[in-house]
Amino acid sequence: MLSAFVSAFRTPDLRRKLLFTLGIIVIYRFGTYMPAPGVSYENVQVCLNQSGSEGLLPMLNMFSGGAMFQMSVFALGIMPYITASIIVQLLRVVIPRFEELQKEGQSGQAKLTQYTRYLTIGLAVMQSAVVITVANSSLFLGCTVDPFPDTSAGMVLMAILAMTAGTGLIMWMGEQITERGVGNGMSILIFAGICASFPPAMGQVLMSSNGVRNFILILALFLAITLVVVFVEQSQRRIPVQYAKRVVGRRTYGGSTTYIPIKINMANVIPVIFASSLLALPTMAIQFGDPNAGWVQWLAANYNQTSWLYLLTFALLIIFFAFFYTSITFNPEEVADNMKRYGGFIPGIRAGAPTAQYLKNVITRITWVGSFYLAIIALIPTVIFTQMGITMMAFGGTSIIIIVGVGLQTVKDIDAQLQQRHYEGFLR
Repeated sequence: MLSAFVSAFRTPDLRRKLLFTLGIIVIYRFGTYMPAPGVSYENVQVCLNQSGSEGLLPMLNMFSGGAMFQMSVFALGIMPYITASIIVQLLRVVIPRFEELQKEGQSGQAKLTQYTRYLTIGLAVMQSAVVITVANSSLFLGCTVDPFPDTSAGMVLMAILAMTAGTGLIMWMGEQITERGVGNGMSILIFAGICASFPPAMGQVLMSSNGVRNFILILALFLAITLVVVFVEQSQRRIPVQYAKRVVGRRTYGGSTTYIPIKINMANVIPVIFASSLLALPTMAIQFGDPNAGWVQWLAANYNQTSWLYLLTFALLIIFFAFFYTSITFNPEEVADNMKRYGGFIPGIRAGAPTAQYLKNVITRITWVGSFYLAIIALIPTVIFTQMGITMMAFGGTSIIIIVGVGLQTVKDIDAQLQQRHYEGFLR
């Protein structure tokens, strides 16, 4: 492992990519603590010490690397881009034009990327307006000072423009990492933001009662979940595919044997994010509703992290979104048509509709396993840490899955580049 690190930094091209990626991460972390126009940094620090937030906001703060609760120019983080990417993927099912662009190859993908950028900026404008609007009321519950004291129209507009520009800069930095650095830029920025929240969270655990015991239990659970996530993310169902021989002139094509790799967890962490976002809505309704209303009291009693109804709903939503997202990203009919077009077939299965049905049945069985895996990984940390009295978002199953998944994929990317230069990789 250490020799692989040394080999990576000894290779000039790979060293430049690694240093470029680290430089972008440093700039990203610096922007996390740069207040937006009109924000009082002193008041924000007072609010962080006085208040707590519930519902959707802690999750958004986690994905922004803590920038949202700092009211910085990077307060929105990468979430507008993630939301825009998901929306564009979903629109492929609804709008035929988007589906045609997807099939056009590199030119079509460039057009979809352009639409994603435009939608990201639009979402950033709306989300930054919401953040500024709720800054003095719902962003920091119980705070006695205003983090955004100057609420004049000009200052509010300046803050919205600054946060929107910050989102555009983050999007650009992520794309630069993808092109000139190592790994997927957007995923690495999310990875860096979540990792940055771990040291202060662990520090709070050590300072609490039974801090040393809780610290050891957290590390042990994190290690166990890491091992499970690595094993499952590396696992795949390989469907064998054979291609018939074709003679064109004096040349013979085909006759090869390959396979279709199908991951157990094809939806990655998207179902957990969707489920967490939906379950945050009841908490936000409680904050804005009448405390004496019956429905507010019922939600407060039944939709918290210690309620079995909350945990059951969370698990069911994860399973539902796992099937929903997988059905969008993997089309058995399209795969079967492409195989038939190039003379490929699955041994023992007729080409065409029978192949599509076979792939659909395999995907369904694998998605059941993957969805239950996601639900268990997401619920175990929540249940255990709630019993320990720890409610920090950094220790949730969502953050652990993201950290392990992104870290594993980045190591694979570096490993592939090392092997191209005849070095032993990290995964040897």
